[in-house]
Amino acid sequence: MTTAKSAADNRRLVETFFNVMWNTWDDATMRDILDPDIDFRGSIGLQVRGHDGFAGYMQTIRDAFPDFHNRIDDIVAADDRAVARLTYTGTHDGPLFDHAATGKAIEYAGVAMFTMAGGKISKVWVLGDRLALLRQIGAIPADG
Repeated sequence: MTTAKSAADNRRLVETFFNVMWNTWDDATMRDILDPDIDFRGSIGLQVRGHDGFAGYMQTIRDAFPDFHNRIDDIVAADDRAVARLTYTGTHDGPLFDHAATGKAIEYAGVAMFTMAGGKISKVWVLGDRLALLRQIGAIPADG
């Protein structure tokens, strides 16, 4: 079991969250780093709870963007909190927001805010540039 005791430990949890769990679709890591009652709100606007809810969210993203990648641009960590500035990339190869796959490459920015408890990530709120994403997949006009 991971125990976050410092800003450095929190930073490692965030790095594992993105680089291991998300970027390689490693669902097994979820149980090691996420509290069983994780409260997660993602950049596409869905809020889920628990490991099963989070796994479902990951599958939604994977279905829409099988090559989805999170690039960590910066992390600030202190006490029981961490914030990461990110760049998301991928290819829109599956439906999202009832919008059919386009095969278009996407890239948009985001920020993820984390709360840690008991050595695990207990809350995550991701604020992504949803407008940029919707424009790139053609869900709204580029000038709208």
